[in-house]
Amino acid sequence: MLARIVDAGEATLIAHGYDGASTNRIAAAAGISPGSLYQYFPNKDAIVSAVIERYTAQVAGRVREHVVAHLASPPEIGVPEAVSVLLDALGAHPELLRAVVEQTPRLTSGSAVVAFEQQIGELARVALTMRRKQVRVEVDFDTAAWMLVRAVEHLTVRYVLDQPPIPRERFLAEITRLVLNYFREPTRTERE
Repeated sequence: MLARIVDAGEATLIAHGYDGASTNRIAAAAGISPGSLYQYFPNKDAIVSAVIERYTAQVAGRVREHVVAHLASPPEIGVPEAVSVLLDALGAHPELLRAVVEQTPRLTSGSAVVAFEQQIGELARVALTMRRKQVRVEVDFDTAAWMLVRAVEHLTVRYVLDQPPIPRERFLAEITRLVLNYFREPTRTERE
């Protein structure tokens, strides 16, 4: 029954947006009465949170599995592969991605989105640390990991949603160049 309500919440969120996704609409889409819905979820936000948590867990699982398996790959190979997996995961359900990103508020600070960002940030910090001798001397690994995760996350989400006239391979090349700047020696001008 929980999955049925979450499925109905997802469909309603996509069809009507956050503001139009009422518990009555969600109950109707689930084929149950509003009273039955309230036995499982106290309000709309709880259902939308469950939709977001499930979606984020699916995306995070795919990306995390790939990143962990390829952590030792050279950055010039590992970065575009990881971003490609993220693009595939986000692009598998663009209507839901749009509803989650553009129509729903971040309902909880302890959500799966935040946890995923923290986990991937830790993996990015580990990757930078593993290549300490390659990384620019002045890099603060915690700051770099935070910035890299947010930059890649934002750019990939916008790429999927905006569908700019940029071929996927060009996008992967450019985002890889952006990330790899942390793995190169600084120029003489940057050192001065």
